[in-house]
Amino acid sequence: MAEDLPSIVDLRQSATALRVQRGVMRMLRERHDMACYAEVPLSNGRRADVLAVGPKGEIWIIEIKSSLIDFQVDRKWPEYREFSDKFFFAKPPELDEEIFPESEGLIVADGHDGAILRDSPDTPLAPARRKALMLKLARMGADRIHVLMDPGPR
Repeated sequence: MAEDLPSIVDLRQSATALRVQRGVMRMLRERHDMACYAEVPLSNGRRADVLAVGPKGEIWIIEIKSSLIDFQVDRKWPEYREFSDKFFFAKPPELDEEIFPESEGLIVADGHDGAILRDSPDTPLAPARRKALMLKLARMGADRIHVLMDPGPR
């Protein structure tokens, strides 16, 4: 299994969550021209499962829920709203979509592709927060590439 994983996976995600993550990121890149980051730490101490940046600087956060219990025990998701223009849940095809709040966006994805089932309302970020987040993403992206190119000591 470990040889099938991307080299930047941190091994906290379930196999189902990793499949959903891959499908979400493929769909966002291919159909929405978004650059995606996985497992992004935010300044409020939370970690976004997927954070996507669009061609005009729009920022979406996608929270992956791989099972009913995963959704039921997680109450931190409202805290992502202040870091995104749009917020979505993402689920595997077998998880019932009725468990997710109708007020939030919803994506279904497997290991190959994804689809937006319900769009998210726009909640534009404050300019200062957008700037700070974009700087963080630029530095994190460059650092992740460096680690892939030179996995030695930092």
